[in-house]
Amino acid sequence: MQVISSKDNENIKHIKKLKDKKERDKACEYIIEGIKLLEEAIKEKADIKQIVICDDCEKNDNIPKDLMYEIAKYDCIYVTKNLFKTISEVKTPQGVLAVIKKNSKNTEISYNEDIIVALDDVQDPGNLGTILRTVDSLGLTQILVSSKTADAYNPKVIRSTMGAIFRVKIIECEDLEKTLKEVRKNKFKIVVSSLQAKTSIYDINYNKKVIVIGNEANGVEERIQNLADEKIKIPMLGKTESLNASVATGIILYEYVRQKLK
Repeated sequence: MQVISSKDNENIKHIKKLKDKKERDKACEYIIEGIKLLEEAIKEKADIKQIVICDDCEKNDNIPKDLMYEIAKYDCIYVTKNLFKTISEVKTPQGVLAVIKKNSKNTEISYNEDIIVALDDVQDPGNLGTILRTVDSLGLTQILVSSKTADAYNPKVIRSTMGAIFRVKIIECEDLEKTLKEVRKNKFKIVVSSLQAKTSIYDINYNKKVIVIGNEANGVEERIQNLADEKIKIPMLGKTESLNASVATGIILYEYVRQKLK
């Protein structure tokens, strides 16, 4: 078994390039790291192009034996501990990462679900990852994101999704307003969150709705607000006027769950 130690190795140089969004877009690939995410990728039959294993971590049995058995079915390379640190994005690496092909074959919007979540320029990677995880927890299989929303394949987003990235289809919209108009033609109503709204999130029916979540600082932009069929807000009893984007999304979406269960 050959163990790579040179930073000039072509595989290593390619992985380093994938840290940049432009390179991820160009190659249609992204990186996942850690035991949990790799297990999820294998379970969900993600298109795994290559797996990189830290030779030292493998020798110390840091990676479970059953996972090593699955890993052996893929194209694998082994690298030294020092070299692995140069390609890792975390402070305490678990010794395994993988290059995944983006699932870009199916970008069509499905209209078979009760609600569709759309993000209007959500900037924080942690918020985006948490929202994807929340969407997945509802059993939804897609999300619309505007062109200025954080990159869904950013390593921090990937970690925050806890595997949801493999189950939720990311539909990137060059013009979100135009996309929402198309969605409306399919008998969906557009709902935006707004601090100025008079209607509570508890006062609407969550059936065939597009829930638009806005930018952390500025909310939903005006042209999208003008498109809305309904505007809603989360009622609050304290002095805080607004909530973190991912927290607000969770509260709104779980009102849908409450209505669904009821």
